[in-house]
Amino acid sequence: MSFQQHSPQHFRVLPPVVKNILIINVIFFLATLALGKSMNIDLVKILGLHYFGASAFEPYQIITYMFMHGGFTHILFNMFAVWMFGNALEHVWGGKRFLIYYLVTGVGAAICHYLIMYFVDLAPSLQTINQFLANPNPDSFNAFVNSSQDSIVPDKLRDYLKNFLSQYNQLISTDPDMALQNAVDFMVHYKREFLNAPVMIGASGAVFGILLAFGMLFPNSLIYIYFAFPIKAKWFVIIYGALELYAGITNEGSNVAHFAHLGGMVFGFFLIRLWHRKPKYFQ
Repeated sequence: MSFQQHSPQHFRVLPPVVKNILIINVIFFLATLALGKSMNIDLVKILGLHYFGASAFEPYQIITYMFMHGGFTHILFNMFAVWMFGNALEHVWGGKRFLIYYLVTGVGAAICHYLIMYFVDLAPSLQTINQFLANPNPDSFNAFVNSSQDSIVPDKLRDYLKNFLSQYNQLISTDPDMALQNAVDFMVHYKREFLNAPVMIGASGAVFGILLAFGMLFPNSLIYIYFAFPIKAKWFVIIYGALELYAGITNEGSNVAHFAHLGGMVFGFFLIRLWHRKPKYFQ
């Protein structure tokens, strides 16, 4: 399945799905800015994707998160990629298949991101929290405090824990039972906020899926890095994917969801292979 080469078209010939994706993303971005400043409404918390086990998670977020962005450069580069590469894919596949591909890779990116986050970042802390709640005692609480020093949590939660510890340490010597009960109440609240803290936004997962598809369909098309250095699409995709894997493994604490990017590419690869074997699917 290869068309070998492709030349980007002008904005005036944008196919309908790509055009509407661009419009919806811009509307969401402007609404986020406007409602945040005028009404103090945080659309990122409402429409961004929370961890699946969090109380703030809503099923619709697995779609709406793809249309939310954290800043001008974030949306600019994502939408530029949708226009540049998605344009070609929709012309080849048609609107229905391209939309399915865009959504599947976006959902796949979210699944991969939170699976990796769970096992690497969330599970160790949740284990110590649940052990304490199952059997509240000073030793298990101290184990949680020690483990929390190495866990990745927002500064807000670190400050919350620090403030509670000052009260807990004063009370533990005078009224251990009250200190332990306070620790239980604290831990219930902390666990809820800990799970609610991660919020995923952006079309990057779907964009990387689009990039992978472009490389597979137009492997010999030239992509100009910084508009100056040409490289064939197939090599660009392979190098970029390898860099994302390396960054995902080494960049602990990064705000960039590298494994989401890889997830979009992985889901895209298998979906394209499925269509290649059974081309009547989703037509």
